[in-house]
Amino acid sequence: MAKEKELVVGHKSPDTDAVVAAISYSHYQNELGMNTEAVAQGEPNKETKFVFEKFNYDYPRIVTAAGSEVKKVMLVDHNEKQQSFDDIDDLEVTHVVDHHRIANFQTESPLYYHAEPLGCTSTILWKMYNQSKIEIPGNLAGLMASAIISDTLLLKSPTTTDEDKAALKSLAETAGIDYESYGMDMLKAGTDLDDKSTQELIDMDAKSFDMNGNSVRIAQVNTVDVDHTLEREADFVKDITAENSSNGYNLFVLLITNIMTSDTTGLIIGDDAAIAKFESALNTKVTDNKAALPGVVSRKKQIVPPLDNEF
Repeated sequence: MAKEKELVVGHKSPDTDAVVAAISYSHYQNELGMNTEAVAQGEPNKETKFVFEKFNYDYPRIVTAAGSEVKKVMLVDHNEKQQSFDDIDDLEVTHVVDHHRIANFQTESPLYYHAEPLGCTSTILWKMYNQSKIEIPGNLAGLMASAIISDTLLLKSPTTTDEDKAALKSLAETAGIDYESYGMDMLKAGTDLDDKSTQELIDMDAKSFDMNGNSVRIAQVNTVDVDHTLEREADFVKDITAENSSNGYNLFVLLITNIMTSDTTGLIIGDDAAIAKFESALNTKVTDNKAALPGVVSRKKQIVPPLDNEF
């Protein structure tokens, strides 16, 4: 009897790890006899396009609501429902593989839940492949290596663990790449922002969080020239203000991260109380909508936890 089909998906505004994790977990499950398909909740960003072209891999089809196709889904690289399918409340979540906090998440039925505090979901999946003695094809290994490079900023992020380092080395060897030179090319490919509108940039890698009843939106863009990116500051402020108004965000944080220096400038727009919380949480001062965040590169580890605690 054929297994009931399930979709495997990463978070909205997908980054490289969200899409790659869906593909690699779907392959893993299918090797175990399941019937799954990896999908994405949005178009690829420039970095992700670079990765898929490099390893000659087709980008998954885009699905934002799954109920017309399936009853069950598997989530990777996220668990919070506001980051998932639009109709996630109508679906049964059977599996989760993630490396983020667990929040705003509950299920009616028991499920398989695998979470580890590692730098990348693809590192968890590499471990799962090894434990199950399932071979990782060369091109898939290349995608998974790319996801680790992306999420850890080539192992420079404070989220990086020894397991991420071991996974990247192993996957790069399987894929036949020099991860250091390839990784820098890959990260630079994602920093060319000039052909994107400010609206596209604040949507490109953005996540919403419920922090004690406050709606907080945190977006991030990587660059090699923060000053150049901020030449469009007025347009950023206009678009973020409109987003806050239309979506009821109490706080919108745009992290503009320099991948060469591992420093970030934050563009902070929100109500006065929420901005004060941000200043206290990050030990910084917001002046003319901007805040210096030296040494900050990780939304997951360096922004969300202290901000959530402050709220």
